[in-house]
Amino acid sequence: MTTAVAWMAPICALIGMGVAGYLARWVLSQDPGPDSMNSISLKIQQGAKAFLLSEYKLLIIFMAVVAVVMCLALSPWTAAAFVTGGALSAAAGYVGMHVATRANTRTAHAAEESVAKALNISFKSGLTMGLCVASFALFGLSLWLILLVFGNIDMIDVMHEHVGMVEGFATGASAVALFARVGGGIYTKAADVGADLVGKVEAGIPEDDPRNPATIADNVGDNVGDVAGMGADLFESYTGSIIAPTILAVTFASLGYFSGIDMIWAVVVPVMIASCGILTSVLGLFAVRTKEGSALGAALNRGTYLAAVLEVIAILAIFVLWNGQSVEGRPIWLFGSVICGLVAGLAIGKTTEYFTSDEYAPVKKIAESCETGAATNIIQGISTGMLSTIIPIALVAFAIIGAYICGNMAFPGVDVSTGGIAVGLFGVALAATGMLSNTAITIGVDAYGPVADNAGGIAEMAGLPEEVRDRTDSLDAVGNTTAAIAKGFAIASAGLSAISLFVSYQATMHHAFVDFSLTLTDPMIIAGIFVGAMVPFMFAALTMGAVSDAAHAMVEEVRRQFREIKGIMEYEAEPEYDKCVAISTQSALHKMMLPGVLAVIIPIVIGCIDPAMLGGFLAGAVSTGMLLAIFMSNAGGAWDNAKKYIEKGAHGGKGFAAHKAAVVGDTVGDPFKDTSGPSMNILINLMTIISLTFSPLFIAIQTII
Repeated sequence: MTTAVAWMAPICALIGMGVAGYLARWVLSQDPGPDSMNSISLKIQQGAKAFLLSEYKLLIIFMAVVAVVMCLALSPWTAAAFVTGGALSAAAGYVGMHVATRANTRTAHAAEESVAKALNISFKSGLTMGLCVASFALFGLSLWLILLVFGNIDMIDVMHEHVGMVEGFATGASAVALFARVGGGIYTKAADVGADLVGKVEAGIPEDDPRNPATIADNVGDNVGDVAGMGADLFESYTGSIIAPTILAVTFASLGYFSGIDMIWAVVVPVMIASCGILTSVLGLFAVRTKEGSALGAALNRGTYLAAVLEVIAILAIFVLWNGQSVEGRPIWLFGSVICGLVAGLAIGKTTEYFTSDEYAPVKKIAESCETGAATNIIQGISTGMLSTIIPIALVAFAIIGAYICGNMAFPGVDVSTGGIAVGLFGVALAATGMLSNTAITIGVDAYGPVADNAGGIAEMAGLPEEVRDRTDSLDAVGNTTAAIAKGFAIASAGLSAISLFVSYQATMHHAFVDFSLTLTDPMIIAGIFVGAMVPFMFAALTMGAVSDAAHAMVEEVRRQFREIKGIMEYEAEPEYDKCVAISTQSALHKMMLPGVLAVIIPIVIGCIDPAMLGGFLAGAVSTGMLLAIFMSNAGGAWDNAKKYIEKGAHGGKGFAAHKAAVVGDTVGDPFKDTSGPSMNILINLMTIISLTFSPLFIAIQTII
């Protein structure tokens, strides 16, 4: 019965792949416009492909080394799952970027006719990416679960052992995601900062002006960072949100919390929820429509809200079925846990929109502060970013409490009085699943933004009428907000998933060592908390420093070309775009390795020394990592849209002092929102899943010593 139900997941994943293929074919069938636009798009395609292939070559080496370690220290199955997770994550990013780099010129050409047509092309390109991410992740993960776990549903000990092997899939997804986010973020922001500081501030030329040597690298960066990198980011968050409750269900089954039909349902329900999410995301596509002059954000929100409503109905049906078959519990209460996650996710999205959209006071206040210079702009942006952490963290806290209470209500008969793990934490894990169940359409409304941004760049470089750039800019401004919303979902779900994975780690250690506990009276745990709290700051320092170093090299190169190549400013000579592309590529590839390797090594080293210290380490990392992620992502998004708000004509518009100050703020915010900030949720998820995956090694070492 279990295996039969579980096959729903790969079937729905295949449906998602089929729809993604159809959307990709439709996008690529649209008119790409004249050769003057296509030649620019071709340069972007070549640059993006070259970088991604170079990045993947390094990742192959890294994956091979880790896989060998896993094979020797853990099991060949864990190593194979690790490679599968990493490969599918990379494949999803590559497919999405392939379509996005071709949708840009088609969107620009469509914008000559109407913003509605441009939205249709760019959104379907984004949804192609979203469906690939969700479908590839669910397909690979569900097949591993069917192979190693679901087939052993009546053998709890075997099932518990084998779920550890499946953890390798999530580890592979997280590892690739971290490198993709960091590498893509360094690439895009080095180019963006160089283009802005020299082009817009020093030379006083428009954004994406063909005279700017960094403009091609900037447009390439939109794809490798905000499409491929973002796709890998949500691939791992989505995978984590599915596997976290599955691992916890298996762990609790081994502790005797679930038995019989309830155990079967607890194990398979996360993939069932994810399966429904793919189908509802496909249906949400039909709600994304707009007319000329209508609010673009409202059109995108309709698709998200429709998918959410349909998902709620589908999830309710799942728990009603479980409740009717349950013997020992009232699992209908777990529907409340999922709703806590969904509501918190949507509320976090609206909060993010408030702090990052130019329709609301925070962004307008940042724009106003630009009238007194760049310094006040920076101060106001930092203040806004810090303030924006309050409501999301409160919502996550309420979601945890609500999901926990509902989880306990679902199984009131479970006795944990002897020191067991509270069963309500299964509800917390399901809240993360609910929050990211509609990942496909969430990515769709996010990934369309870089396509629109590229379309604006092509319009500028090809010399299209100003009204075309205005249309693409309106799409891009909304895209900045939707991107920030998607990051909010990923960050919040990472926190919830990390908690459930942390509980699984605790339960695994408690199963191996009866006296294992995590208390604040243990100095090793306290030390671990402080070390863990430090790591996100170290990670942010490394990634921000990498962007600074790369941007410095880019600025010097752009200045050199303006100085040495005669006729650039008069359109009589073409800049050496390839040299700027090479700087971004080399900087990203060189600088991405250290943060990624440290994120893998540090928890393994601490776990080998003291597993209890590692528990404290994870608690500290999750708490500061979430705060930094929200702060940096929202501050960066607010700075960006404050600049765009001024460019629409506020506070004097382009060329005035306020605009120059806004460009500086946007430049500071770029690595905040596109490099360091969105990498934080991957960091905490990766370190948590690494800790859980390598727990057998830690147990073996502690047994020996």
